[in-house]
Order: sequence, then structure tokens, then C-alpha cells
Amino acid sequence: MKKLINKLISKTKGEDYRVDKSIPASSLFSILLTKGVQLWRGFWIRLHFEKKHKGSRVFVGKHVQIRAKRKISCGRGVTISDNCYIDALSCGGISFGNNISLGRNSTIECTGVLSELGESLVIEDGVGIAPGAFISVRGPVRIGKNTIIGPNINIYSENHNFSDQETPIRLQGTTRKGVTIGEDCWIGGNVTILDGVHIGNGCIIGAGAVVTKDVLKNNIAVGIPAKSEKRR
Repeated sequence: MKKLINKLISKTKGEDYRVDKSIPASSLFSILLTKGVQLWRGFWIRLHFEKKHKGSRVFVGKHVQIRAKRKISCGRGVTISDNCYIDALSCGGISFGNNISLGRNSTIECTGVLSELGESLVIEDGVGIAPGAFISVRGPVRIGKNTIIGPNINIYSENHNFSDQETPIRLQGTTRKGVTIGEDCWIGGNVTILDGVHIGNGCIIGAGAVVTKDVLKNNIAVGIPAKSEKRR
């Protein structure tokens, strides 16, 4: 059974994969059954996506809500776990690359108010996002290849204007610079990334950090606000 599962996963991911030898056969069977059900759900949902790559497989968990499906393009081996909410209504939509996982209870929200649609979200190949993520796509957001993101992260791609004290903040409009996270980054759990931030390739952001400024390539940044402590 393990050889069959290894073969199936490797084919789905497009890269070599081996399950841990210590996993009992009963657990593997249960996992395989769950994946089969998720694949069935994904088959029907992906029919409504804007673009499906040839041979793409989408695994969708329980109680998943996806709005504006026509604004989503999708690669192969994409997993959307239980209780996720995705609202893709936006100018540029959402682009999922290959071998992406979105953890349980995560939210991707492209548009907050109908008077001003959000921009676009691009998640490149091999990105893994742990449970509890919140990604606001008011401005453009891009996450580079092979980046791993810990649980309960928050990405905000918009700031409210507030300079006029005579006008309510909600009526003063917003700025949208967007957020970019480079390739091969490790974003720790409970990190918050604010609008206008660019995180270079190969960066590590320590758990609990609040990133308010750019982080240069291969730097390790920690703290509130996050500061680069050293280079890898």
C-alpha cells in the first residue's frame, strides 16, 4: 500500500515523495480515503475555475466556501483544507500554482467593499500555508515559490488614510501598495505583514513578528516591529 501511495502522491506533486515508514497501514488507508473524498469535491469545484492546468487535481476539505470561482486559476496538487473561506472577487483574481496547501480555517478575502474591488493574489508553486491564515488582498499580494508559512499569519495589503481629523477615517479612503514575499522564505507562526512590505528571497521571519518595513534577501528578522538580526 505504501508503494502505491508514494506513487500516487509523487504523480500528483510532480516530484518524488515518500511517506514515513512508521505510519500504520490503517492510518494510511484512512488518509487515502479522506483524500479521495477531497478529490471528488475538488473535481466539481474546479469545473467553475477560470483556468485549469492540464492534469490538475484539487483536493477540497469539508465546509469550504469559495466565492467568485471564475476568478480563480489553478495548477495541480492544490489542497484547500477544512473550513477555509475564499472570496476571489477582485480585479485580477487568484492564481494558485502547483503543489499548494492552504491550512484549515484559513481566509483569503480579496474585496472588502463593493465600491472598490481588491487587486490580485498570486501564490506560486510549492507554497505551504498552515492553519488559521488571513490574507487580505485589497492591494496586490504575491507569495514566491517554495515558501512555507506558519499558523495564524496575517497579511494586510491596505492602509486607511487618517490625516483629516474632521472626517471619519472610514471616509478618507485607503492606500494600497501591496505585499510581496519572495521565494524560499520561512514565515513563522503568528506573524503579521503590513501593506507596502517586500520580503526578499530566502528570508526567515521569526514567530510573532510584525513586519512593517522591507526585509532584504536572506535576512532573518524578528520582533515588533520586525528588525533584521543577521543574515543566513
